[in-house]
Amino acid sequence: MLGRITEHLRKLVACDTTNPPRAIGADHAALVYVRGILDSCGFAIELRDLGAGSVNLYARRGSADTLVNCHLDTVPPDGGWNRDPLDLLVENGQAIGLGACDIKGAAACILAACEASNGDAAVLFTTDEEGGPSACVRTFLDERRAVYLGVIVSEPTGACAVLEHRGIVSCQVEFRGQGGHASLGNGRSALHDAVVWGARALEAAADAERAGESWRLNLGHAEGGTKPNMVASSARVRFGVRPGAGADAEGMLRAIRAVTPEGSNAEWTTRFTAPALRETPASRALGGTLGVEIAPGVDFWTEAALFAGAGIPAVVFGPGDIAQAHAPGEFVPLADLQIAASVYRRLFSTSGGA
Repeated sequence: MLGRITEHLRKLVACDTTNPPRAIGADHAALVYVRGILDSCGFAIELRDLGAGSVNLYARRGSADTLVNCHLDTVPPDGGWNRDPLDLLVENGQAIGLGACDIKGAAACILAACEASNGDAAVLFTTDEEGGPSACVRTFLDERRAVYLGVIVSEPTGACAVLEHRGIVSCQVEFRGQGGHASLGNGRSALHDAVVWGARALEAAADAERAGESWRLNLGHAEGGTKPNMVASSARVRFGVRPGAGADAEGMLRAIRAVTPEGSNAEWTTRFTAPALRETPASRALGGTLGVEIAPGVDFWTEAALFAGAGIPAVVFGPGDIAQAHAPGEFVPLADLQIAASVYRRLFSTSGGA
């Protein structure tokens, strides 16, 4: 089945699904390809374009009680690529290409498994996991018409079952200052306030780490000011924290805001928030049915937490290592693809899908 997996992966990698710019529509080549394969495998298909790059492709064959979820969008290619990232290269036991690890490798395995089985199966392909509000999964959960006893969310876990991961809170702070000529020294630089706050916030996160409470604070994007001889009247920082299961996310944000420089004018906005995934007896049982190792919790966030929050036991499972995701030269081991495909094939060959 490996040949068929890599064939699917080559076609999927060649489809530019980078997100941003959130430009994927229902007629996108990746969705046309996936729909054609699933249609040939006897699936009933529903395609729902939610706009702004969010499209759901929901496919059902029979009456499965376990859903498999996989996103098709990728991040834009890192500047460190030294070859065409949309041209899959298979060599030295690896499949190399943009999204091969996160997570088109899993998508290729799912398609190959659907072709190699004839049992009950249910699959949800989405297109907004990498750069949007998870409208695909949230809408699916709000409108779902089928009852599922569990969901397998495809993300790179080294072909192991993962039952827990961190949550995520993405925020923005915008500083307002008093502009003027830099030589006078009488303005209030918004950029200075942003830099001071950032340094203090990172130190607070380091203190929390030393105290055994890991925030995983990341200052991901900063901008402000106009030129060196002008006092910056505005500056903006986008940042994120990744609280572990059971951690006090609101407490982390209060501590981060508390180190704002005295007298500064700062406006805070929460852009995206999602809970951590926590293990339950039901998710442990579901993970056990996959026949693979159950691995410790991971630090990255997945949409499995949204399914779990809606009351559906969720397990994260897929080929590849998160260390390769979003990186130049992204790859997925062929051995992982074979394991993942065999798991999906077994799932789709069993009555009820579990």
